[in-house]
Amino acid sequence: MERQELQTFLTLAEELHFGRTAERLLLSQARVSQTVKKLERKIGAPLFERTSRVVRMSPLGRQLYDELAPLHHRMEEAVARAKDQARGIDGELGVGFLGSGAGSLTQPILKLFRERCPGCEVRMRETQFQDPLGALRAGDIDMLFTCLPVEEPDLTVGPVVITEHRALAVPVGHRFAGRTSLSFEELAGETFFRVAGGAPAYWWDFHVPPRTPSGREIRRGQAVATFQELMTLVATGQGVSPVIASVETYYSRPDVVFVPVHDLPTADVALVWRTGSTGSRGDAFIRTVRDALAAHGGPASF
Repeated sequence: MERQELQTFLTLAEELHFGRTAERLLLSQARVSQTVKKLERKIGAPLFERTSRVVRMSPLGRQLYDELAPLHHRMEEAVARAKDQARGIDGELGVGFLGSGAGSLTQPILKLFRERCPGCEVRMRETQFQDPLGALRAGDIDMLFTCLPVEEPDLTVGPVVITEHRALAVPVGHRFAGRTSLSFEELAGETFFRVAGGAPAYWWDFHVPPRTPSGREIRRGQAVATFQELMTLVATGQGVSPVIASVETYYSRPDVVFVPVHDLPTADVALVWRTGSTGSRGDAFIRTVRDALAAHGGPASF
């Protein structure tokens, strides 16, 4: 199989659309169609089922894709790693993290990156939810592990490293402290917190919803700037707060109880960077994150 045939086949299998495939490969649709037909002649059977409205993979095409795609990915990664070593990536890479960062994957990611790029020093920096994206935008860090959603035109959201369930942080002695789980609708009478600083409104609203599913408003009290400030205010009875489940693992304290909230959507933590400005160090780090995820079976979960 020629390289262009391989790339065309894999791309069409992912897109299932000749126009989008042509755009990704910078080819004409006619060239894509010709390449696929040539490959099908080599194989001896159709790899795609085409109609005027839809493109589907044939059973044989699906089998071929399932076998070829992992091999192609490993080949591309091997070439990229060789280029990294040939360039001798060095210098400093700033990696920011909100909360626990990539959680249990943080250490494997950094270990693998140091093995691949021993001349590049990783400088870690904590961010706070009063301005979760500010350090990235200002160029103080190059990469950021942060909670989604991130819907900013100048930032790119990369691989998800953690998928988390949600819980409610309440003080010891609170009426919910003995519960094994909660519905978010039950929280209508509680006081949550506002966020100080420049956190996007849509981001805070996702993590600290202003209304219950039925539309009942939830009061927001004091503004908080940091996670430790939030936890202290919860502990002293100033309010309660939805949090991601890993908070109980990494930030447990004796005066706060965490109760699962079963009907809040899960929250993702992903790697984010400035669009178009990764550079060789950033590209190598992104590849390392993806490889570490593959080695550990995908995103961690709480």
